[in-house]
Amino acid sequence: MFDQLIQFDEHLFSAINHGLSNPFFDWLMPYLRNRFFWTPLYLFIAVFFVRNYGKHGWTLILFFVLTFAVTDFFTAKLIKPNAQRIRPCNDPEMKPGLHSLIACGSGYSFPSTHAANHFALAMFLITIFHKRWKPILPLALAWAAAISFAQVYVGVHYPFDVTCGAIIGSLLGYLTATFLIAYKPYFSWKAGN
Repeated sequence: MFDQLIQFDEHLFSAINHGLSNPFFDWLMPYLRNRFFWTPLYLFIAVFFVRNYGKHGWTLILFFVLTFAVTDFFTAKLIKPNAQRIRPCNDPEMKPGLHSLIACGSGYSFPSTHAANHFALAMFLITIFHKRWKPILPLALAWAAAISFAQVYVGVHYPFDVTCGAIIGSLLGYLTATFLIAYKPYFSWKAGN
């Protein structure tokens, strides 16, 4: 059963990485998964928090960063060293048909820390702001999903890696946001208005 899952994951990876390759995606996907590409968005979020929530905005920023840090540590330092799944771009069996668009890196593949981090941030924002602003749900999920898809497209992660990363990140993002609401009830009141 596990072998069949791995085989399916590898076939799905090839279908995305090689089967969907086109010049537009070849240009776009490396940007989507580049953390510096999203710097203006992170700055906008920080300014939005402070401008709209005053001193409470700094608490939002703190928990937003904490969500990222906890998720990054949990996936990169605890799970990856134990799972030790080789990245597709470093796997000799996958290399012949690989459509590689970026440097591979030496780290392990499972779970995708990029996917976990961005789904954690997305779920944090959804949990805090969904009552107040319904479009945050599809926008945040589409943002995190696009980054996760890009990880597969550029050849550094398998679909199972990003799926599990998304699940782990979503759970951690929900937990940190829920803790924030419990710690600072202001946010449950303010987000609902």
